[in-house]
Amino acid sequence: MKGVRPLNHLSRRCYAAARRSSLAEPLPVDRRNAPVKPVFQPQDIQVSKLPSGLLIASLENYSAISKIGVFVNAGSRYETPDIVGLTHVLRLAGNLTTKGASALKICRSIEAVGGSLSVTSSREHMAYSAECLRDDFDTVMEYLINVITAPEFRPWELSDLIPRIKVDIAMAKECPQIGVVEKLHEAAYKNGLSNSLYCPDFNVGKIRSDQLQSFVENNYTSARMTVVGLGVKHSVLKQMGEQYLNVHPGAGVPGAKAVYRGGEMRLQSADGLVHALVASESAVTGSVEANAFSVLQRALGAGPHVKRGANICSKLCQGIAKATTQPFDATAFSATYSDSGLFGVYTISQYDAAGDVIIAALAQVAAIADGGLSAEDLARAKNQVKAEYLMSLETTEGLLEEVAAQVFSSGAYSKPEAVLQAIDTVTSSDVTNAAKKFVSGKKTMVSSGHLVNTPFVDEL
Repeated sequence: MKGVRPLNHLSRRCYAAARRSSLAEPLPVDRRNAPVKPVFQPQDIQVSKLPSGLLIASLENYSAISKIGVFVNAGSRYETPDIVGLTHVLRLAGNLTTKGASALKICRSIEAVGGSLSVTSSREHMAYSAECLRDDFDTVMEYLINVITAPEFRPWELSDLIPRIKVDIAMAKECPQIGVVEKLHEAAYKNGLSNSLYCPDFNVGKIRSDQLQSFVENNYTSARMTVVGLGVKHSVLKQMGEQYLNVHPGAGVPGAKAVYRGGEMRLQSADGLVHALVASESAVTGSVEANAFSVLQRALGAGPHVKRGANICSKLCQGIAKATTQPFDATAFSATYSDSGLFGVYTISQYDAAGDVIIAALAQVAAIADGGLSAEDLARAKNQVKAEYLMSLETTEGLLEEVAAQVFSSGAYSKPEAVLQAIDTVTSSDVTNAAKKFVSGKKTMVSSGHLVNTPFVDEL
């Protein structure tokens, strides 16, 4: 059987032919048959609101790949006490059988065209995203719409999800950072935002099909959806929204307003490392005050900015280094929501130095509240906020999420220039007032590990 000719043989022939040719002048080109290079005019992000309340945002960037995201105000904060953990099941059920196609057909049809479909969730939103070649847009969108508007939730398929749910829970428990952040929300709020992103152990396997169907009907309404498209015409998205995403009209069942209460949770274990997070209520998403807290977070230190680098240049780490010689790590924590927010400091230390590390970290925030933020530190923090924002827009995932977040909060999209200008307007007094709000606010504290030397929240 003849073998395939090696490619290096072809290369030698091409190079040899090039060496033998001796052109003194370039060959004439017949421009009558030359292809005309298309001229693409740059487009701005367009935002429309349909009569049903559905928000449509799109950017025609002429990419060969189209990416669509459908964001629904139906995160874990909308769970009631009898269905806690339902959104965890709903997230994993994104590729199950619908009224229009089986789970196998959805998987094979999307993979056949090289596309992808994924479902993620947060405390406020469920996000369905699909990515495919522009020519296969109609094929992939058919299944994306089916997954959102016509799920069946067959009991035997839900039973098959139980091992995956248990794996997610086990992985979350093995990560102290995830556990501390989840417990922080549970301790900080009375309802809504206190719900975890993961199904509790006592409810695994107990979420029924009718509960899932009822949740979708009550929350997946047109007025609570935003569709964002990249590499697709705005008119196409509008037509899709008008025809297919108007299944459940109306505003849906409203979620409970966040009620901040403060509190403490201590997760005792034999781990020699103590993870501690001390926070208080901050600002809501999209507000001017939220920008001040973002600058405050970078002024204190929001983690290393170099891969595998240390965080020794942050004010938190510099202040803590004066209080202990043992290894530690510290970073500022921030989370914002539509009606509340949390800001605090996260520390990791040896159990016998936990008290010194936590107190030293809080002292750095108090120093800024007393006016200890220099002009150089303010400028550096602003530059970090702006750089992180601009770099997040370089990926399709980051741009998709940023557009959805802005459209959800304000119904419009602000260009990057306007966002950068808003960051530049943050003054030293704004950051000082944000630090004062943290210092004087009611604290929430969660600690995990061997807590023999970890202070209680009322001792800080």
